[in-house]
Amino acid sequence: MNEAKADDGELARIEAAAAAPQRKAPPRDCGHFDIRIDRDGSWFYRGTPINRASLMRLFSRVLSRDAAGDYWLITPAERGRITVEDAPFLAVALERRGSARDQALIFRTNVGDLVTLDAVHPLRVATDPANGGPRPYISVRNGLEARVVRPVFYELVELAGEERVGHTTRFGVWSKGTFFPLDQAMDAA
Repeated sequence: MNEAKADDGELARIEAAAAAPQRKAPPRDCGHFDIRIDRDGSWFYRGTPINRASLMRLFSRVLSRDAAGDYWLITPAERGRITVEDAPFLAVALERRGSARDQALIFRTNVGDLVTLDAVHPLRVATDPANGGPRPYISVRNGLEARVVRPVFYELVELAGEERVGHTTRFGVWSKGTFFPLDQAMDAA
């Protein structure tokens, strides 16, 4: 489905504002932009899919999340809230460099970001309320997360092993010298 032509003007205005040079005055608050990121990582404007990958990537660069948990597109000229159903990004690929405790696990998101699992970009495993299974996320930047898609999570599980943490044995992975448990969802039960 193509983007609605009537909305091209407003999308072009938002895109131009995102690319504009920095200015000193605070951005104008535009309320809600009527942009939504669904659970599967698809972006929509007024219910119509945004199919241009370059536009989604540009918007992802100006996306932020405030302390209240609201998502914002903030450009030098204006800002507006958007709706995010789960996480704004998906971790769609995994690369392993090195081995054992010194390995680096690098995730690629659906918008092209590369994120190394480390103390600054930790992994968290929540419980999926729909099926009780694990729902893993990696921190990307500034309170924004990527949900790790199932095939990538399975790759992560293949790399995992048991590790003694305190007085318990945990199942997880090492990356950049830090151990990340994959069994956190089971601990919460």
